[in-house]
Amino acid sequence: MTDIDICSMALLKLGASSIESFDESSAEAEFASRLYGVTRDALMVSHPWNFTLREAGLERDDGEPEGGFACAFRLPPDFLRSLSAGHPGRGRGLIFRISGSRLLCDAERVSLTYQRRVDPDLFPPHFLQALVARLAAELCIPVTESTSRAQALQSLAQAELRHARLIDSQQTPPAAVEDFTLLKVRA
Repeated sequence: MTDIDICSMALLKLGASSIESFDESSAEAEFASRLYGVTRDALMVSHPWNFTLREAGLERDDGEPEGGFACAFRLPPDFLRSLSAGHPGRGRGLIFRISGSRLLCDAERVSLTYQRRVDPDLFPPHFLQALVARLAAELCIPVTESTSRAQALQSLAQAELRHARLIDSQQTPPAAVEDFTLLKVRA
């Protein structure tokens, strides 16, 4: 599966012609090339999809930290959204802020749990269906100029997204409460 394949599937859902490349001299290729990346990334960060999660130790940045923090770290090149940061071996618990392409905090070493940009050939089927539906809804008005059809496709995209989130959430056990003061008091 490639970016072009995904865009072609969305265009076919609209009844438009599929594309072979983003460089084609067709309106469909131009609209798809402009909307695909933004739509894909927006859908990826709309939910903490299991296939996008990664934990990584960050490299120190030599630049001056800002905002009253003691240290700055470079974010990974595939970074989309932070979920938590912590000391190595425990990727949560630190107070931090993302500023541009850097993470700012007071720790000397940081492990970041984040969502990453993933290649399309690694998209699970439930996410792929949601992305195709969302992309078809985004492409509808520029390609077909039909607002009623766009509204119907938006509804379909929302339903596909709910279904995909449900499937993704079922693949992870519920988080256990690890540190809660009321539990300590009762013990």
